This record gives sequence, C-alpha cells and structure tokens, in this order.
Amino acid sequence: MTTPLPPWRQLLRGARQREGRSPAARWLQLATTAPDGTPRVRTLVFRGWAGPALLDLLTDGRSSKLSELAHQPAVELCWLLPRARSQFRLRGALLQLSGEALEQQRLHHWDQLSSGGRAVWAWPHPGQPLDRQAGFAAALPDGTPMPVHFVLLRFVLSQVELLELEGHPHRRRRWCSQSQWCEQTLNP
Repeated sequence: MTTPLPPWRQLLRGARQREGRSPAARWLQLATTAPDGTPRVRTLVFRGWAGPALLDLLTDGRSSKLSELAHQPAVELCWLLPRARSQFRLRGALLQLSGEALEQQRLHHWDQLSSGGRAVWAWPHPGQPLDRQAGFAAALPDGTPMPVHFVLLRFVLSQVELLELEGHPHRRRRWCSQSQWCEQTLNP
C-alpha cells in the first residue's frame, strides 16, 4: 500500500516548477547546531525524496555537519523559491541509516551524479587552509569508486511551513506530521 503524499509536497513541487531550470530550484539551506551551541547554516543541493516526508541531501563526511548532527540531529531547512515567491521551512531530524540499505542508497546517489558533481568528493578536506598545490578535479569518470566520505543525509520531516510572499497580506500555512499533515493557517 502506498502512503499518500502530504499536501505540502504538491505545493512545493509547483513552486519548484515555477523556478524553471534555475539552479535555485534545488538549493536549500540547512540549519544545524554546533557542539558549542552556536548556529550553523549552509546551502545544500536537494537530491530527492525517499518517502512522503523523507528528504535526501549529500555531504562530505569530512565537513563539520556530521559532528553537528551527531550532537543535535534536529534541523530546520529553508527552501526559498524566488520566482514562486515562496519560502518553505521544513523541520525534522536526521534519520540514522545503516547496513546494506544505506550502502545501496549511497551508491544510487553516487551513480546519479554527473562527472562534475562527483569531482567535489575528490577535492581536499573542506574547511582546511587552501593548499594551492592540491588538485581540484573538474570531473570524475563513470565507474570511479564511491569515496567513504560521500555521505547521504536523510531527514524525516515533522513540520512544514509555507510563507507565500505575494498578495496582501502574505499567506502562511503549517502542516505537522503528528496531525496527519492537516493544514493550519497562520498569521504571516
């Protein structure tokens, strides 16, 4: 039996379609908390849905994101779609995957990357001082083995808010998994 999609998924899809071929349609910001309690935010590329409310992103395991998520697995994602004048805020937590299922999912995502997309994982350790002698590959050919620091981040979403930034007043709505994704209208 197939689980129905939450109602906000159709709205997000429509907003992304209004972005056309703009790369912004795939960019979202991930907010985490560092072990010292300070906030961190960075932009990542949306890699797909693994279920009705399971969102996949990829990261370099050598970055600080993994220690931040180990410290605090709860996150918020912000997906601003300017042409659609829509801001989606997605709350959830990192879903711990392991074993063969994780490896199959990682390999699936690795195989989906372009040769240029795979190249990022051949670059030197992120966040370290720049070594001008280090190589920054522009492409990795098909068949290149998946590096161990190629990490799949899968988030299970528990709340989604949509702020539509057009009209007067703006429109704001919220859906929560605990209420079976029933829509609640909010003041903008």
